[in-house]
Amino acid sequence: MSAEVWTWTIVLLSFALYLGIGYWARVRETAGFYVAGRGVPPVANGAATAADWMSGASYISMAGLISFLGYDGAVYLMGWTGGYVLLALLFAPYLRKYGKYTVPEFVGDRYYSNLARVVAIISAIFVSFVYMVPQLRGVGIVLSRYLGVDVATGVWAAVLVTAFIAVIGGMKGITWTQVAQYIVLITAYLIMGIALSNLLTGNPIPQLSFTFSDFAVRLSQLQVELGFKEYVAPFQNLSALNVLLITLTLMVGTAGLPHVIIRFYTVPKASDARWSAGWALLFIGLLYTTAPAVAVFSKYNLLNTLANKPLEEVRQIDWVAKWEKTGLLKFEDKNGDGILQMSGQADANEVTIDRDIIVLSTPEVAKLAPFIVGLVAAGGLAAALSTAAGLLIVIASAISHDLYTRMINPQASEGTKLTIARVIIALVVILAAPFGINPPAFIAQLVAFAFGLAASTFFPALLLGIFDRRMNMQGAVAGMVVGLVFTATYIIGTKYLGWPNFILGITAEGIGTVGMLLNFLVAYLVSRATPPPPAEIQKLVDEIRTPKGSGAAVDH
Repeated sequence: MSAEVWTWTIVLLSFALYLGIGYWARVRETAGFYVAGRGVPPVANGAATAADWMSGASYISMAGLISFLGYDGAVYLMGWTGGYVLLALLFAPYLRKYGKYTVPEFVGDRYYSNLARVVAIISAIFVSFVYMVPQLRGVGIVLSRYLGVDVATGVWAAVLVTAFIAVIGGMKGITWTQVAQYIVLITAYLIMGIALSNLLTGNPIPQLSFTFSDFAVRLSQLQVELGFKEYVAPFQNLSALNVLLITLTLMVGTAGLPHVIIRFYTVPKASDARWSAGWALLFIGLLYTTAPAVAVFSKYNLLNTLANKPLEEVRQIDWVAKWEKTGLLKFEDKNGDGILQMSGQADANEVTIDRDIIVLSTPEVAKLAPFIVGLVAAGGLAAALSTAAGLLIVIASAISHDLYTRMINPQASEGTKLTIARVIIALVVILAAPFGINPPAFIAQLVAFAFGLAASTFFPALLLGIFDRRMNMQGAVAGMVVGLVFTATYIIGTKYLGWPNFILGITAEGIGTVGMLLNFLVAYLVSRATPPPPAEIQKLVDEIRTPKGSGAAVDH
């Protein structure tokens, strides 16, 4: 069968599986809708968390970014995995012990203020919406290329499938769907990585072939010959300061993402939350240790396939013609010699490749079996859909539970709360679809912005809320507002309004660390200049950090 037939077959079967699980896990009560009834085993929650967090950026874009950034692309590997260590140590068990439904609920209760709750709600909606847009875009790209539909149609297909699962199943349906989606995406990614590694190096284990061969050095030499920067040399595309700050932003942003944190409310007890984080890190590591190898192999194949080849000959290649139709692969014979020049010099380069197609195009570029092409496409869909569903729950719970139930109508019935949550989900995906069709940046860049916003708002508020009993409502609110406004303003200004990177040359992707530090500073100063929190709040902070039933230390 052709790659298209395989893709249609695998994608339709996977969609049927997700819809079936969503229907099977449908819920009729808020505990099931918001936190899956707190009955998810740690291993399953770890897989669901990995799928929830390994978005279209991890699956579709990350290897593409690394292939273009080289050594500097390691910021995504270090940041997005290192954040789980922070999450497991600093947040997961304590927030689960607190026992409520959402991050804004913790912020509102811990800081005894509806103002703090509203700021947290706004931040959660803002971060989650920004993060959702690239997920829909990823689905649109996959479906437009492999199923022959335009990007807009692909985005609306993603909206329908995701909304169905989220509306009827809530967190319970999403959780078990994400377990299946993790199996699909990791199977696809590993099979592609193993096939590429075996084809190009003779070693079927991509982690070993990448580490113990000179393939990256060969790619670096090829790039230098073509006028690109060295692949293996550090700080060729990012300064050392930006490498540090982007890594930190992604780490603390990971630990502060509401849709990741909410997953730890779904396990039976606090110790399970930490185990869930451990399992999630293991499951994530399978993809993240494979991605650098996929990046090197993909870039090498692309350069050898396109560079210095006759343009008309290249356009006869099946995968080239199909990707060119999507507008994500473009050629321009600038010197009119009929030969494609790939160069690091913009005025001489004649090939434009969208970073979001690197992974998706790799099986065809490497001439792998057609079923691998379809499997990789299905894996990309699974990654994007799983994250989009988790983000929908965050937005729906922020509005229906934290805003409506806690602040507007505390006496609302179960049916009313579920109805509002489901209506919110439908409205949000409809609003997000146009942004997914015409996004303001490529997928991983948008996701990096979401992490920056999470880093500058939620991370300090949660960390101080758990470990600083003197932190009060005034300090937390002031810190979150300053962090959110500063980071969002810098990102929008430098990326969309033409501002220079005026703070020490720090890029928009790394500014979240500065926003986080400002948040900490403002929160500390304001809290110390205002009255301490009530005694019952300080007691709550102490209780959250104390393992239930633990006794005093004794001499032996």
